[in-house]
Amino acid sequence: MMRKLDFSGRGALGFLLLAVLIFLVFPLALDAFRLNMVGKYLTYAFVALGLVLCWGYGGILSLGQGVFFGLGGYCMAMFLKLEASSPEATAIQSTPGIPDFMDWNQITALPWFWEPFHSLPFTVVAIVAVPVIFAFILGVAMFTRRVGGVYFAIITQAMAAILSILIIGQQGYTGGVNGITDLRTLLGWDIRTDNAKVILYFLNGGLLFACLFLAAWVKNTKFGRILVAMRGKEDRVRFSGYDVAGFKIFIFCLAAGISAIGGAMFTLQVGFMSPSFVGIVPSIEMVIFCAVGGRLSILGAVYGTLVVNYAKTTLSESFPELWLFAMGAVFIGVVMAFPNGLAGLWSDHVAPRLPGKLGGRGAKADAEAPAPAE
Repeated sequence: MMRKLDFSGRGALGFLLLAVLIFLVFPLALDAFRLNMVGKYLTYAFVALGLVLCWGYGGILSLGQGVFFGLGGYCMAMFLKLEASSPEATAIQSTPGIPDFMDWNQITALPWFWEPFHSLPFTVVAIVAVPVIFAFILGVAMFTRRVGGVYFAIITQAMAAILSILIIGQQGYTGGVNGITDLRTLLGWDIRTDNAKVILYFLNGGLLFACLFLAAWVKNTKFGRILVAMRGKEDRVRFSGYDVAGFKIFIFCLAAGISAIGGAMFTLQVGFMSPSFVGIVPSIEMVIFCAVGGRLSILGAVYGTLVVNYAKTTLSESFPELWLFAMGAVFIGVVMAFPNGLAGLWSDHVAPRLPGKLGGRGAKADAEAPAPAE
């Protein structure tokens, strides 16, 4: 029987504190520019949350989650670019009514796979469906053949490199290395204004919490407990009669869908999408966000993303040439000294000092065994 979400005690406190931080503290303390920057950070948290599910709980380390983030972002960017490329707005082009980068590359008609993105409902479905289908194909190809561990990680990393090269190489259809830029309106609503950025920030926060609740629900079901068992003793779970490949495919697809939602919100908030968010480097950075927050904690994924990106913004402004080294050092340090990340520090040193159900043994147990049996 599936377990209901537990919103008593420490679990409720964690969600409440994060909600206060995102929906009250940041909007009241930051101007529109900084708030939009935090909103951009939160779009990466979708990817970190997906990694908690597939890596932290399922033991599936993917070094190519930027692919799904990018696919979701490109789907949204295609709709916004078509809206910005009306015949009136592109009257000076050789071929009015198509995106400017297509005109620059002597393409005279809109490609067939761009046509459906004139529709917002189709785009909303495609944002999730395209990455999930891609993940399903990869998952079936890999997991049914029992490819896992470091081999799967390397394959997903190669997948990120291939897709990035493909996007750059097909400049006439994708915008190339510059990506899809100059995105202005959503159904006539100017998304470049400060007021629009604030509204999109709250929409982003709402979608993130919806995904957090979904992840918490998955964690507390029988499926979530089987994931943890697979992570530790995959062969024993298989010999017990469970379809291990099917479970892996499902959680990998779920992580891809969640990551894609973040990519779509990134495009809306920032106003462009480029292959620089699809390749190997951003994918590895997203793994670091998850590791710093704690790969066993769905809330830790959000905090880790915020902390690392704030540090990245702050340090890269002063020491741009040293930031990548600092990022690597942070990842190595966390893995060696704090394997459970910020969530582990909380459960080991802070929660035990809290009274009653807010701390104590239960908090530490959650970090050690995030999906306990009933």
